[in-house]
Amino acid sequence: MGNVFGRKSRPSRVTEQDKAVLQLKQQRDRLKQYQKRITVQLVKERLLAKQLLKDGKKQKALLLLKKKRYQDQLLDKTENQISNLERMVQDIEFMQIEMKVIEGLKVGNDCLKSMHEIMSIEDVERILDETQEAIEYQRQIDEMLAGSLTQEDEDAVLAELEAITQGDDVALPEVPAEPIPEVPEAAKAEPERRAAKNKPDREMLAA
Repeated sequence: MGNVFGRKSRPSRVTEQDKAVLQLKQQRDRLKQYQKRITVQLVKERLLAKQLLKDGKKQKALLLLKKKRYQDQLLDKTENQISNLERMVQDIEFMQIEMKVIEGLKVGNDCLKSMHEIMSIEDVERILDETQEAIEYQRQIDEMLAGSLTQEDEDAVLAELEAITQGDDVALPEVPAEPIPEVPEAAKAEPERRAAKNKPDREMLAA
């Protein structure tokens, strides 16, 4: 129970403008109800004045029509007040929309400012210069590679590219499947024996 009563209530999302709009609409509705009631009453009084004239009560009919005339004027004033209230409601609601738009523009402006602080004009110029230098460097490498290949090399490269594009395997030299035979120890020692045998002969010739 303590948690229920101790829980903080969420802040109301109803603004003062919303409350003002609600009050204006309530006043408008009350005026419309009053307008409807007076209209019904005027219809009845008109029928009553007509009946009084038939009965020969002209003075009473005249007095009733004067009252009706006064109520007609009140009805016109009520209509003007209703129009003013509706126009005020529309102005407040439109102002709320404008405030939301301005708030959105402010958020966007703050975002742009923060982005400008992170990326200055000097940084943009430096990145553009580095990008241009990289493009120029790559162009020089392409030109060097293009100049170092003969026409025969170019044709071979194009042929290999065409083979890869069509899914054909490029012809490569076959690798022998048989193992390479080992050299016998006697064959390895033969050149050494020959060198030792010829050494005395070379020494005698030199003497």
